[in-house]
Amino acid sequence: MPQPTPIQWQKSSFSGAGGENCVELARAETRLLLRESDAPEDVLNMAPQGVLGLIRHYRSKYQ
Repeated sequence: MPQPTPIQWQKSSFSGAGGENCVELARAETRLLLRESDAPEDVLNMAPQGVLGLIRHYRSKYQ
């Protein structure tokens, strides 16, 4: 059985280098994973369309 590819989390450059309170994103096959860096055990596993909808909703409410 092939070994799963390790998850590589990416932190937004907007978050800055000094904090642990940011959202991280990773890809797992056809899904996208989201987590907060201060709670890495809590992971949202979403379809790409769901992440896009979440971003659009956030932008419409908070920008």
